[in-house]
Amino acid sequence: MARTALVTGGTRGIGAAISRALQAAGYRVAANYAGNDEAARAFSAATGIPAFRWSVAEPEACIEGIAKVESELGPVEILVNNAGITRDAMFHKMTREQWREVIDTNLNGLFNMTHPVWPGMRERRFGRVINISSINGQKGQAGQANYSAAKAGDLGFTKALAQEGARAGITVNAICPGYIATEMVMAVPEKMRQTIIGQIPVGRLGEPEEIARCAVFLASDDAGFITGATLAANGGQYMV
Repeated sequence: MARTALVTGGTRGIGAAISRALQAAGYRVAANYAGNDEAARAFSAATGIPAFRWSVAEPEACIEGIAKVESELGPVEILVNNAGITRDAMFHKMTREQWREVIDTNLNGLFNMTHPVWPGMRERRFGRVINISSINGQKGQAGQANYSAAKAGDLGFTKALAQEGARAGITVNAICPGYIATEMVMAVPEKMRQTIIGQIPVGRLGEPEEIARCAVFLASDDAGFITGATLAANGGQYMV
């Protein structure tokens, strides 16, 4: 029987590419989204992947949403924590609200989503948790103290939880995308985009499908010996 995968932020950008790639690999896929109903409907109509609306920043909504997914598709065995937001500002101008919103979604969202599925993964002796962090969680980025802090926190969460899950057959890994040709990045002014590309050794932006292939591999049985790892997919822009 096919395993069930749940992708947060799974109807747009990198998340949509991951959802489609997991479906193509034979998984039953559920895509979570926070608020863009039009995009979610279009995604589901095009792919047949059901979309479920809730905010990963709200713990009770996550519990209820996951329960609905599992009642319709079966227990979640692969969780991709992809949902994320930005509220960019230089730190001296950053508000508490901008800080809180990003931390609540990009970091607390990992707890809110992973905690409800963790007991089932332990009981079944199998699970895959894949956290989408960022190059800016590794190197930092001016104007993104909130985002960089959250994404760096995602990496600490990944390494700690990997140690807890290993003996239970659960792997926990992170992917750190660089600059990817998503709607958000393509909205950046052309001159600024060319500056970014000039910093990438391969000389181009990444494609969402390239991140999706990383996720499919980490979800697979072939990746069973990989846990606590950070997979950087950034075109050589930042090397650890």
